[in-house]
Formats: sequence, structure tokens, C-alpha cells
Amino acid sequence: MSTEDDEIEKSSAPLIEHLIELRTRLIWSIGGFFIAFLGCFFFAKQIFNLLVIPFQWATQWAGLDSSKVELIYTAPQEFFFTQIKIAMFGGLLIAFPLIAAQIYKFVAPGLYKNERQAFAPFLIASFVLFLIGGALVYFFFTPMVMWFFLAMQQTGGDGQVEISLLPKVSEYLGLIMTLIFSFGLVFQLPVVTTLMARVGLLSAAGLADKRKWAIVIAFIVAAVLTPPDPVSQIGLAVPTILLYELSIILARWVERDREKQRLAREAGEAAEATKAQAEAKPAE
Repeated sequence: MSTEDDEIEKSSAPLIEHLIELRTRLIWSIGGFFIAFLGCFFFAKQIFNLLVIPFQWATQWAGLDSSKVELIYTAPQEFFFTQIKIAMFGGLLIAFPLIAAQIYKFVAPGLYKNERQAFAPFLIASFVLFLIGGALVYFFFTPMVMWFFLAMQQTGGDGQVEISLLPKVSEYLGLIMTLIFSFGLVFQLPVVTTLMARVGLLSAAGLADKRKWAIVIAFIVAAVLTPPDPVSQIGLAVPTILLYELSIILARWVERDREKQRLAREAGEAAEATKAQAEAKPAE
């Protein structure tokens, strides 16, 4: 009975070490996010003013005075909670490299050397692609969407009622955050498909065969993730389709690389077998 207890204690020791390591990584991640959150909350108004710049560009495209851009809030606490959302959004974005590093440090000891070399670039690529998607939203799609909504205004001439767009701060922030997260997530498609191709769950031929379904799903996802206007929906669906094509190219590259490694491994094994046969002949 004592032998069984000793084996149980030996097996539980690595688990405790993993839990301690997990706690350490969580503390670093939460601490980094909290510090970034406080910094972003302190500059929340300045960050919000930066997020309003695409709205100003849209007013210029619509031929309006960009200096008169006005947003409102209708509840006393609305702008305060908007600043908290800004701080959480900015804190998560700023702390992501630290969080990704902690995830890598926790997972890396359980991976082989070649797996560690493959895993780290994907973390970097994921963050870079998210930033590219966010930049696309900021510099192009948000101004386009706001220009589309501004075009619905009425000036009040010829006996018409004057109808002006006065967005609430929370709704505007919700719109731009939804677009950034939607594009950021969609831009992870090459990373996800390449990883699945590496482990053999996907193939370039299979992705190419499902191209028609992918186009349909892209428009469905765009309709769900974006506001109900054609500009943002088409704007998300088209990059998704292009990223799907990029995923097919990357999957083919992964398959060619895997085939080269297989051929090199077989050639090495054949060379070792030939060498072993050559060494065995003199002994005979």
C-alpha cells in the first residue's frame, strides 16, 4: 500500500509544478493587462478622440464640415462606461504580446524543438494580422461605413424635416470595436488553416474543393458580425475570401515543405542503410 501511495505522490508532483507555473503565468498576464488598462483609462478621452478621426474623414467625404462632428451621451454614466470599454480594449491590445509570451513559456516545455520553432512565429503572425485587420478598419472601412450613414441625412430644405446624425458615444465605440474585432478575427484565417495543415487536418486540395462553400459562409459571417449595411458586409466578406485563397497557397507551401522533409528523411535513412551494408561486408 505504501508503494502505491509513493507512486501517487510522484505523479502528483509534476501536476503541482504545472499549477504553480500556470499561476505564475496568469499573474504576469493579469498584471500586465491591469497596468495597460490603467494607462489606457487615464488617456481614454485622447484614445476616443483618435477613434473619432475616421468619422471626421467620413464627413469630409460627404462634403460636410468635419470641425462640427458631434457625439452625444444620454445617460450620466454612459461616457464613463465608454471610457472603461476603451481602457479594456486598449489594455488587451497592448498587453497581448506579454500574454502571448506567457502562453508560449507555459506551453513550450511540453513541445519538441521543431514544434517550438513553429509555434512562436504563429503567435507573432496572429498579432500582426490582427493589427493589419484593425488598421484596415480604421483607415478605410469605418470612414466608408460612416459616410454611408451620413448620406442618409436630410438638410431640411424644400419643406423636408431636418434629420441629422448624432451618434451616441457608446454606439459609435461599439460600432468601431465590432468592426475591429471582426476584421481581426477574420484575419486569423491563414494562421488557423496553416496550423491545421501542419498537423494534417486540412489539405490544399480540400480547401480548394470547398471554395464555393467558403464564399457563401464568408458572406453569412459578414452579415452576422457587421452592422446591417452592405458596405461593411461586403467590406468584410471580400477580404475573407482573399484570405481563404491565401490560406490555400500557404497550405500548399506547408505540404511541399513536409514532402521535402520526408524525402530528405528517406534519403538519410537510405544513406545510413547503405553505409551499414558497406561496413558489414568487410566483416563477412
